[in-house]
Amino acid sequence: MKKTVYAKSIVIFTFLLLVTLGFAQKDTAFIFGHWRGELQNLEIVFNILQENDTVLVTLDSPDQGAYDIQVNYFSFEDNELVLYADLIGGHYIGQYNSDTKVIEGTWYQSGYELSLVLKKTLEKSAFNRPQEPQPPFPYIADNVSFPSTESDVILAGTLTLPEGNGPFPAVILITGSGLQNRDEEIMGHKPFLVIADYLTRKGVAVLRYDDRGYGESTGDFMTATTNNFANDAMGAFNFLSKDTRIDHNNIGIIGHSEGAMIAPVLAADNPSISFIVMLAGSGLSGQETLLLQSEKLLTKSGENQEYIQQVLDLNKKIYTIVCNEPDDEIAANKIKKAYSKFTSKMSEEEKKRRGFNEYVIEAGMKDMLNPWMRYFLSFDIKPYLIKTHCPVLILNGDKDIQVPPRENIPPIESALQKGGNTDYDVVVMPGLNHLFQTAGTGYPDEYARIEETFSPEALEIISQWIMVVVEGE
Repeated sequence: MKKTVYAKSIVIFTFLLLVTLGFAQKDTAFIFGHWRGELQNLEIVFNILQENDTVLVTLDSPDQGAYDIQVNYFSFEDNELVLYADLIGGHYIGQYNSDTKVIEGTWYQSGYELSLVLKKTLEKSAFNRPQEPQPPFPYIADNVSFPSTESDVILAGTLTLPEGNGPFPAVILITGSGLQNRDEEIMGHKPFLVIADYLTRKGVAVLRYDDRGYGESTGDFMTATTNNFANDAMGAFNFLSKDTRIDHNNIGIIGHSEGAMIAPVLAADNPSISFIVMLAGSGLSGQETLLLQSEKLLTKSGENQEYIQQVLDLNKKIYTIVCNEPDDEIAANKIKKAYSKFTSKMSEEEKKRRGFNEYVIEAGMKDMLNPWMRYFLSFDIKPYLIKTHCPVLILNGDKDIQVPPRENIPPIESALQKGGNTDYDVVVMPGLNHLFQTAGTGYPDEYARIEETFSPEALEIISQWIMVVVEGE
């Protein structure tokens, strides 16, 4: 296959945690419900719900795909509403106006004071996702289960099969990082459902499954690494290889983000895998990937270059500690010292503005020392790419901030070429973000607001490329 170019050209909080708070006020029943407002064009919803003698209070930011953010403090006295969400370093103080039936107040976060007017609504926000396929479907959808190559883990998923006798070419969908279901559901979008529906209608069987420890799949997600997820994906491949409805000579892998890193891991040691599709796949090491993401997001936030470099230097120190110190307690103490030294010259106001508080630091430290992060920081995809000899489709959006194509595609190509693989195609699509949505800026705060789940043009490229591979044209 000739190498072809078809096209030229965060902080997100998702905590499923509710806080129970005492509440015993008279004539205040109207405060219970969902209170919605706009904060610099971002929808904000406070959920104040009564359950028996307690009040459950959470914060949603639907445009950022963040729901049920912990509210640590709540009070409503003399028509004044006070809410504190320590995890994101923000709080709200507002006064209820009995004439207009709204709460007028101010949101305080990172040194900013922003006006926020809340109006009561009956329901939480609903997403409009026009691409989400609806039954009846012109194909078979079987609920299936199969073992990982780690025998104690059973994965549950959906196998969609075109109508007809088969055998059919097939693909396995591998999700990106984070706990996700078989649809790779994120911010109200179900990209794997859309991809599976599209490809199955085109004559390709598709297997997608819940991550281990999620949905109907067993196993422990919290202790799992990229290597464990690769073992799960290999279990999916072994499962399809035994299904008589599947063309065993044409089973491929489609991986998104971290899943795109896993695809070459499988292909490197398994010549039976006939092709892989890398959607927004990184060609950099784990450390390089995170440093690049930090730089892009800090630049977008408007920070000056001197501060950005200081943060990057801090992150490098922390990554080195994580990679070189296996003892969690010793590593934690070293990370605390690094943070302390970094913030020692900051005023309390500056710490608050930039979000350096004990909650954020503790949460960040735990994330740094979990098994997945330890593995990811040391992971380098290039040795696996060198050993990948099947056809490869490298598909990226030119507005991807999380895995920018300019920095990531060249090392992927270089590694494939070093291994002697010239049977690959590179497609960089203008206007698409990390989720392959048609985007404005490409930054994560747009993901939930965009109604498109997955670019139709990208779906067509994937479908056409697969059919060329399986038909041997």
